[in-house]
Amino acid sequence: MFNLVAGSLLDIGGKLIDKLIPDPEAKAKAHQELLAMQQRGEMAELETRMAAIMAEANSADPWTSRARPSFLYVFYFILISLVIIAPFVGVFFPVEMQQFYENVSAGFKAIPEELWWTFTTGFVGYGGMRTYEKAKGVAK
Repeated sequence: MFNLVAGSLLDIGGKLIDKLIPDPEAKAKAHQELLAMQQRGEMAELETRMAAIMAEANSADPWTSRARPSFLYVFYFILISLVIIAPFVGVFFPVEMQQFYENVSAGFKAIPEELWWTFTTGFVGYGGMRTYEKAKGVAK
């Protein structure tokens, strides 16, 4: 399994290089650097993380395999509540909703920007990997 993850990371990296770098010389240099990174072991941490994610996703325990999607569902619920439900309720209770939005705004401002970037990176990575798995027919 570890070799599968490592191979797929190199494949993805190679495809990204092919699509993003038009200059043939720069492309060849980027491919060489990617292979050098693998040989130096700099990709070991990323490969270990991917292996852990794959192990959790393939776990027979429903609490383990559903932890990430469940977190995303909770986040979806929060967004829907703030964007759709709260404005609808605000039509009937405008004074209370003004205080509600001030409290929500203060709560979001209390979250450090680094945490937002961490969540965004995880969200985009999870969504991208799920799409890739489904396109390749690997997903359950």
